[in-house]
Amino acid sequence: MPPIFPPLEQALPSHHDLFYNGAWRKPLASTYNDTLNPSTGKPITRVAQASASDVDAAVEAAHEAFLSWRKTTIAERQACLHRAGAILREHAGELALADAVNTGNPVTEMLVDANRAANSLDYFAGLIPMLRGETLPGPFPADAYLHYTVREPIGVVARFMASNHPFMFAGSRMASVIAAGNTVVVKPPDQAPLSCLRLAELLDGVFPPGVLNILPGGPECGQALATHPLVKKVTLIGSVATGKVIQREAADTLKPTLLELGGKNALIAFPDANIDQLVQGVVNGMNFAWAGQSCGSLSRVFLHKSIHDEVLDRVVQIIQHKYRPGLSTDPATTMGSLVSKVAQDRVLDYIASAHAEGAKLFHGGGKPAELAETELAGGFFVQPTIFTDVLPHMRIAREEIFGPVMSVFPWTDESEMLRIVNSTSYGLTGSIFTRDLATAQRMISQVEAGFVWVNEVGKHFLNVPFGGVKESGNGRDECLDELLAFTAVKSVNIKLQ
Repeated sequence: MPPIFPPLEQALPSHHDLFYNGAWRKPLASTYNDTLNPSTGKPITRVAQASASDVDAAVEAAHEAFLSWRKTTIAERQACLHRAGAILREHAGELALADAVNTGNPVTEMLVDANRAANSLDYFAGLIPMLRGETLPGPFPADAYLHYTVREPIGVVARFMASNHPFMFAGSRMASVIAAGNTVVVKPPDQAPLSCLRLAELLDGVFPPGVLNILPGGPECGQALATHPLVKKVTLIGSVATGKVIQREAADTLKPTLLELGGKNALIAFPDANIDQLVQGVVNGMNFAWAGQSCGSLSRVFLHKSIHDEVLDRVVQIIQHKYRPGLSTDPATTMGSLVSKVAQDRVLDYIASAHAEGAKLFHGGGKPAELAETELAGGFFVQPTIFTDVLPHMRIAREEIFGPVMSVFPWTDESEMLRIVNSTSYGLTGSIFTRDLATAQRMISQVEAGFVWVNEVGKHFLNVPFGGVKESGNGRDECLDELLAFTAVKSVNIKLQ
């Protein structure tokens, strides 16, 4: 039975201001910007923009709240997180709609996001008892000293959200911070803040004032959060360029960062691969449903020459039938738009560069012609696009496009293929398709990536660390490591004699 969604008006937030210290507050500079529906290119509403002064007030409130929240019991924090998860499940349909209308992603995909956020809140609530220390032996008589460690929360944490899954990231990434006894300031993505504002409305009163704060805003807001002395850690899900800016700004106050950045991820197919599984993997791994806007998209596909033509022909057949671009709030839509005109122009520029550098267009390559005379003509759509005859020096082979563009490489020499796979500055994910366990193990040890699937693509599993190497970021999310990242270890020495 298809999901039933509420009216769009019910899903959108009624507040468009800043939420901190348990209340909605107008921006001190009275600045508001339009936020758009990417399916149509038209404005939805205007949203407050936090200034540095707003950030200062919000962080001060979050710091005051931290002084009390850090003292709460495990049971108290668990109760709040479980209640939050239950509320998100109850309102999953409207949260999905709020994200869909503001990101351009299909509402059915966003419904999955809403439930994932709720699951993360429950997961981290259950992990709180793992915030434990150790007793430590040493080169001294056992009755002379006692040494042990404790884990303590660090304070105010700033969480910067990405535009592809704003609500899922906000709901899930706040969980670990709050579970560890910290307070959080969430900065929604500039392009798509509405679901985060609806999140604040729904969770108002679940946590004490100042524990959860939502500050929409642009670069001024981001810089103020990254440099504020009372912010003790900054995290980002976003681009490498933004990650480098935040890391530089955070360095002035020596605050650590946790960065989940871009990827130029490779799917490697061996001649013995199950062709049916492989074809589905190539299609699904590109995340065409949300227009390829995923840091984990497998946008480079390395097909052994012996199966190259068959696989590509079948991939295109599926794409033509599976992905129907359309209004993001329509449950029948199976492919969304890019999040902004800037993003659409960037993707089209990459497509133009591929033509200029000699790649062969195999499928797609422009705006969907079927939308030209519809209400979606002004939307930020790009067709699912596949290029073959791609060479390693081309821009589409080296740079993250963050759009529905796949680069295909035929290969026969394993060593040369691996050299190309590892030649980018990224190292987030990878996928290997083979029936041979020895081949899989050999590839796993040589592919430079933080997460590798074998005969699978794209899936995340709570409790399994997710993160990248090289310029794809630092730290790990979705696991115990994420929770521990928001604590500090204190060592204790007690003289017994």
